[in-house]
Amino acid sequence: MGNSIKAHIEHAEKTGVCQLSSMNLSEFPSQVLKLSKSLRTLDLSDNKIQGIPEAIGNFTSLKTLTLNHNRLSILCSSICKLKKLEHLSVTHNRLAYLPPDLGECAALKTVVLTGNHFQSVPEQMATLKHLDLLDMSHNKITRIPENLHQLNAVELILNNNQIPSLPDCLASCPRLKVLRFQENCVPLDGISKKILLDSKISLLVFDGNLFTQKDFQQVEGYSQYMERYTATKKKFE
Repeated sequence: MGNSIKAHIEHAEKTGVCQLSSMNLSEFPSQVLKLSKSLRTLDLSDNKIQGIPEAIGNFTSLKTLTLNHNRLSILCSSICKLKKLEHLSVTHNRLAYLPPDLGECAALKTVVLTGNHFQSVPEQMATLKHLDLLDMSHNKITRIPENLHQLNAVELILNNNQIPSLPDCLASCPRLKVLRFQENCVPLDGISKKILLDSKISLLVFDGNLFTQKDFQQVEGYSQYMERYTATKKKFE
């Protein structure tokens, strides 16, 4: 294993890309730390890692960090020092919270947190000014905080949670166009009318909730929503 890691480190020194997935690692490999100034991409997926060292904050050039399928219950606060980080993926771990200062990762465009233990959409997401995609499918989410009206994501994915309603705040998200909430607990009257009448959302994907497509077609605001949906569809035809 040691020789295998060494070969990956030597490759990463030349390319700026370090791929250490599926290597049965139980901890963050210390050999990676010497790449802190040059590494742009780090993938430690499919291991048994329980913690990321505070030294991760020294990886000043890092743009993509992938930690899927590990045993992480927390992300250290120094991740917030990664000013160039654009893509963060920590799926199928044990996270229930994020560092409070994650908004300092000002370059983040994509955050994928599927398969964790979140009960609420983290409020820090609303402070990421360049966020395009937030995926929080397969969590335990029952709450969407009111400050999410500042969310800048273009697409929000909340499939397979326990969400009882979609609040007014989602209608105020300045760039939100795609909202996916399949397999939740949302009744028809749990969808804010503002989302249909007065938002930029042009695609709602809702199979597996407490109403049918036929029911949805009868609700107030459906025609306004369909105008946006049709206009967006035409752009891609």
